[in-house]
Amino acid sequence: MADLKLPKLPDRTPVKLTIVIGSELNEALKAYADRYAQAYGAREPVVELIPFILEAFLVSDKAGGRPGRR
Repeated sequence: MADLKLPKLPDRTPVKLTIVIGSELNEALKAYADRYAQAYGAREPVVELIPFILEAFLVSDKAGGRPGRR
């Protein structure tokens, strides 16, 4: 094992997922993107926000969470 403070970096290979969502969820995501733009003064596409929304949900869910972050 190397004598380094920095651990081995995790796998950073992006994975592309294709999903189908209902119209209500689509509208809710658009509304969230609008609120994000108002809060931060920068508009981000919904598809750019979704991974961060999912990660925040998983981290905050006591029964779930991201692997290695419990």
